[in-house]
Amino acid sequence: MLTKSKVQDFLKEIEVDDLVSNFQVMGDDVYIDMTAHSPAMHEKKKLEVAMKQAFASEFGEHINLKLKITSPELPAAPATNEIKGKQIPGIQNIIAIASGKGGVGKSTVSANLAVTLAKMGFKVGLLDADIYGPSVPTMLDTEGQKPISVEVNGRNLMKPIENYGVKMLSIGYFSGANQAVVWRGPMASKALNQMIRDADWGELDFLLIDLPPGTGDIHLSIIQEVPVTGAVIVSTPQHVALADVRKGIAMFNMESINIPVLGLIENMAYFTPEELPENKYYIFGKQGAQFMAEDLGIPVLGEIPLIQSIREAGDVGRPAALQENSKISDIYTKTAQNMVESLVERNTNLPPTEAVKITTMAGCSPKKK
Repeated sequence: MLTKSKVQDFLKEIEVDDLVSNFQVMGDDVYIDMTAHSPAMHEKKKLEVAMKQAFASEFGEHINLKLKITSPELPAAPATNEIKGKQIPGIQNIIAIASGKGGVGKSTVSANLAVTLAKMGFKVGLLDADIYGPSVPTMLDTEGQKPISVEVNGRNLMKPIENYGVKMLSIGYFSGANQAVVWRGPMASKALNQMIRDADWGELDFLLIDLPPGTGDIHLSIIQEVPVTGAVIVSTPQHVALADVRKGIAMFNMESINIPVLGLIENMAYFTPEELPENKYYIFGKQGAQFMAEDLGIPVLGEIPLIQSIREAGDVGRPAALQENSKISDIYTKTAQNMVESLVERNTNLPPTEAVKITTMAGCSPKKK
């Protein structure tokens, strides 16, 4: 007959008694609570297999060993000097929209996401942080407009330009259409900080920041200046673009930055001609972004097709997502919903970066304020 003392002696014999926190013997059933040496899953599995083999060899195959193996408590990680900016009053969530490579349609995606969120009832702002190649004024039909100065609590602030329910600021509103912005990094960063801090954004559910391609001064300035809630990465399916996506994601994952990546948007995922709307031609490769997202453990928020109307709509300043009952409008709505769902999950599971959590779930009608 198996007794508790026999089990206790055997645990000492095989030198695991220091790992056992509790054990009970009930007939042929032995219940043991243990802590593994390492939190690695394969180490816990190795311990489980070794224990069962040892007990079967010592006491017989009829013994039913029921193990509960937990991971050891890890020491607290040393504090890191995270680069975090101060919260902007009234702005709940700040989303950085980035790409590792230029020419992937990031600004087009930013403009369409902004108007889609506004259609869904959210209060939305869009900051064009591409100092050297601003495109928001063109894409949202606000070229030639100039922000006016308003007094708020004794301060003179810029009033963002507004169209399609989206508040916007861009260096393009302050420079001529044919005027090149030839600034060094610190000057560009200063101008960007002024558009963030010296503007009357009011109450916003989302402030989307259309970042320039790459990883440089502007990106660090944004991270230092504002508490970015999460980042969305835009890429095409082609290999050369996806290679740069890894670098962009690596930047947001750096220990000193630590900004959650909400997901990846695959732009120009396939080509659909107007006369054959059901046909898909994978010009830049098929599902490249999906494979990378799976590899990196982040969701794909949407697949945006290469459709002529998207380019035409951007050129005339009326984003394609505004086209009612159209395929592209439906795709952007679903993409925006996926982004909000990812953001809700991020705000539920991670501490806020000085940003207020949103409570509206994607797919539901938000409360209009």
